[in-house]
Amino acid sequence: MKYRNLTAEEIRILESNGCSAQSWKDVFTSAEKPELGNCCNVHFSGTVRFGSFDKVFTLPGGVTKNAGIRNATLHNVTLGDGCLVENISNYLANYEIGDGSYIENADLVLTDGTCSFGNGVKVSVLNETGGREVPIYQEMSAQVAYIMAMYRHRPALIDRLNSLSEEYVSKHTSSTGRIGKNVHIRNSRYINGVNIGDCAVISGVNRLRNGTVVSNEDAPVCIGHGVIADDFIICSGSKVEDNTTLTRCFVGQSCILGHGYSASDSLFFSNCQGENGEACAIFAGPFTVTHHKSTLLIAGMFSFMNAGSGSNQSNHMYKLGPIHQGIMERGAKTASDSYVLWPSRVGAFSLVMGRHVNHSDTTSLPFSYLIEEKNTTYLVPGVNLRSVGTIRDAQKWPKRDNRKDPVKLDSINYNLLSPYTVQKMLKGIQLLKNLQYCSGELSDIYSYHSAKIRNSSLKNGIRFYDIACMKFFGNSLITRLASLPKGASDEQIRKTLVPDTPVGNGYWVDISGLIAPKSEVEGLLDRIESGKLGLEAFGDAFREMHANYYTYEWTWVYEHFESFFGIKPSELTRADVISFVERWKEAVIGLDRMLYEDAKKEFSLAAMTGFGADGTKVEKEQDFEHVRGDFDTNSFVKAVLKHIEDKRALGDELISRLKG
Repeated sequence: MKYRNLTAEEIRILESNGCSAQSWKDVFTSAEKPELGNCCNVHFSGTVRFGSFDKVFTLPGGVTKNAGIRNATLHNVTLGDGCLVENISNYLANYEIGDGSYIENADLVLTDGTCSFGNGVKVSVLNETGGREVPIYQEMSAQVAYIMAMYRHRPALIDRLNSLSEEYVSKHTSSTGRIGKNVHIRNSRYINGVNIGDCAVISGVNRLRNGTVVSNEDAPVCIGHGVIADDFIICSGSKVEDNTTLTRCFVGQSCILGHGYSASDSLFFSNCQGENGEACAIFAGPFTVTHHKSTLLIAGMFSFMNAGSGSNQSNHMYKLGPIHQGIMERGAKTASDSYVLWPSRVGAFSLVMGRHVNHSDTTSLPFSYLIEEKNTTYLVPGVNLRSVGTIRDAQKWPKRDNRKDPVKLDSINYNLLSPYTVQKMLKGIQLLKNLQYCSGELSDIYSYHSAKIRNSSLKNGIRFYDIACMKFFGNSLITRLASLPKGASDEQIRKTLVPDTPVGNGYWVDISGLIAPKSEVEGLLDRIESGKLGLEAFGDAFREMHANYYTYEWTWVYEHFESFFGIKPSELTRADVISFVERWKEAVIGLDRMLYEDAKKEFSLAAMTGFGADGTKVEKEQDFEHVRGDFDTNSFVKAVLKHIEDKRALGDELISRLKG
């Protein structure tokens, strides 16, 4: 944009409006005829550039204001066209401000010296004393952060990532801050060294210092009343409001933090929610949710997690300080007033109830309950597979993905059953059978990793895991054979089943929302470590891996087919497939029937306690029905019944096609 010096007449108009300048030679405009009547009581210092003032802002309540500069001191500032800067009680310094932005009733807005705007700030996750520091940057994904935090066993890789991070920081370091287009900053006190993206709304904040607000037109960021944030990055679509305090934190896309939430040295990724409580040194993967004032999350790794009220963890045992950490794998939950003494690891999609101090590790027994009874941890394997809550969670997460930004930083796989969880269940079946063999089938209690398993729980766990594995393998098989012609031969079936790629064999991992073969992840890390890929390509490679999930998944299924079904897929016949599909239908419908019965508990007489407070049993039932609805018309119940019919029809259709 071309700028020119002000004319003598323009300077006279400004001075008549109460304006002054350190040197009028350093004040420039890009407008041919600037509306200088909209500038009054302004002091220009250093180099100041401004555009036209022809925009009219319409505020809530219908109040209108013309663009312009009023009652302010500007030092080394560039304003785009149609900006309003008004009532700056101290000064606005060292900023470039985009077209159409609105800054009103601010105390102090400046960039003081050279600043990286939050990029490169080291966040001490999991271990408060250091050792897993993650240098944050504004395009960081959950997957990249996971590698930085958890792959310390590869020091050369970490050194390479730190070097790439330093290069990124140097590119984003400047002595001039940037406020994008159509930004609104109102009634805010202190903003120092903060880059603010397009369309952000900053209203009533107490302090923002050394940070980046990655806002854009598709996914604006809102930062509200009373917020204090130091050394931070807040990504697109997020809301941070209501006296939230952040210190050395990364807030990912479409997160919500509010109601006095407090967090330090923590990472929050896509769609996390934090209200009322406190976080310290946590790695909050996608969909980590905590709403309660009495809840503390500390030194833990979580994802797809819901923390009940009063949930708490301890990361030290009064010996060497807060050095212990814990992992709650994807989908794990804590009940109200639960407590876990780290170090500990909770298996995927498990529920923690009560106080647990024995450092249990249930990673090989997912979908379990951990229940405390008389200071002892009791483990109920696989029982969460029949829980309505588990299925409801799996259905709600994709619907609650609020990311509107066309560029989605985190790769998120929502599948409840995947090679990641099924490999654990297969191991869990063998583990439980070994316990049964070693201690005897008639034992009342079995011991496993500081936990106790009752005899009935062990037997049910084997059954639940077997049903779930049958469902997963059957789903994959039916999907793979979906394109088979009617009356296909055995040879056609075998040819169709051959994987499209060798990638997918072996162990699978959950990289904070991304489910992928470990071999593929390790190969990517090798390329990073050797200098063949940069930081941006690192994130892109994870997204490509995510896009190929189902191709890789079938390779894994093909590899494990014989161990589960007892026959090589290269030797399958039509009769075998028909037999497997029948078994699959039985497993799927059986599991859905368990969910149906579990849902029915929500409509039992016990669930009606508190309804019809002043009436008879009939009035209680009527009150319950008007508030909660009828069991048979409940949307989830209807969905379960429809799922049964759909799966039965899907299996019958394939069987019919195979029979020709």
